[in-house]
Amino acid sequence: MTGFAERFGAVLKQRREQGLYRQRLTLQSAQGPVVRIDGRDYLNFCSNDYLGLAAHPRVVERFRQAAAEYGVGSGASHLVCGHSAPHHELEEALAEFTGRERALLYSSGYTANTGILSSVLQRGDYVFEDRLNHASLLDGGLHSGARFQRFPHNDVSALQAKLKAADGPRLVVVDGVFSMDGDTAPLRELAELCSAEDAWLMVDDAHGFGVLGAHGMGSTEAARLAPSSVPILMATLGKALGTAGAFVAGSEALIEGLIQQSRNYIYTTALPPAVAAASLEALALVRDESWRRDYLAGLIHRFRIGAEQLCLPLLPSASAIQPLLVGDASRAVALSQNLRDNGFLISAIRPPTVPAGTSRLRITLSAAHSETQVDQLLDQLAACWMGG
Repeated sequence: MTGFAERFGAVLKQRREQGLYRQRLTLQSAQGPVVRIDGRDYLNFCSNDYLGLAAHPRVVERFRQAAAEYGVGSGASHLVCGHSAPHHELEEALAEFTGRERALLYSSGYTANTGILSSVLQRGDYVFEDRLNHASLLDGGLHSGARFQRFPHNDVSALQAKLKAADGPRLVVVDGVFSMDGDTAPLRELAELCSAEDAWLMVDDAHGFGVLGAHGMGSTEAARLAPSSVPILMATLGKALGTAGAFVAGSEALIEGLIQQSRNYIYTTALPPAVAAASLEALALVRDESWRRDYLAGLIHRFRIGAEQLCLPLLPSASAIQPLLVGDASRAVALSQNLRDNGFLISAIRPPTVPAGTSRLRITLSAAHSETQVDQLLDQLAACWMGG
């Protein structure tokens, strides 16, 4: 047993020396533009609560009502006795909202992506993934048994060459909005290529769903793609909707096939029904309150203009994810700590999450932020950047 302890000890020592050690924060408040940690309030610029719905009174009240009716746990997996009326209603609402025949809930984005890919793909198939895809997509592709190939980030020409060289069923998998860089995939070009090459396209729209598009349907709506152009659409509920879990939307055959053979779905306890009910309320807010998206877009523009004036090296991103490139992991940690000392919560993102030499501060904006708070952030970033 000492061998395992020594192994972990060496890993932890190395991570500390390289500035890669990670630590959890314990919040003493609800998610929002201001959060409390260790009795102190911080301006929060690292949450994925893009529309400010995680603590919205209507969402919280719907959760409370559903918890009183259905309890706080689902009790079992969906295929045993854990599938409740709120789950069914949410799946139907998500299918209608995304323009697909059906939708299927998963307990998390990671289990959704790995479960989808391990079920859709078989040995002998090909799966092509963008080099900057989320870890869950990469893990799902690698563990699926299919022939796995990466292509350079957003390089449609390189993907085309790989598709033409492959003989057999082919699946192309991309993020709609890339979680660490904040840029978007060229979905229209990818969809046209997949159509021409008789390949399927899967889009993980965790960071676009609810935020992008005239109606908040996400990256595919923003790219003006018909549902048929993206046979597999996955998104999470814990970002723009502010709740938890994930879903996949697609054809009747796809969803029924996943119900029958996706181990991550079959052998996982279902989301609490109250979470599904709260997600339904959040989806209604996404649909009915377009001002949230418009206001968020205005904050993003304001932040980028201010950062440009301050000569801060932002990566090109029009999404709520605004990465400030630092480079060195230790400096990124020091900047994050400096900001925290001054009342601003921003995460330092380091390898292996991002490539070596590209450590960054991952700044995220929310419709719950005020213009004044964004201006305060810019002032503090400038002070810390010059001083660090």
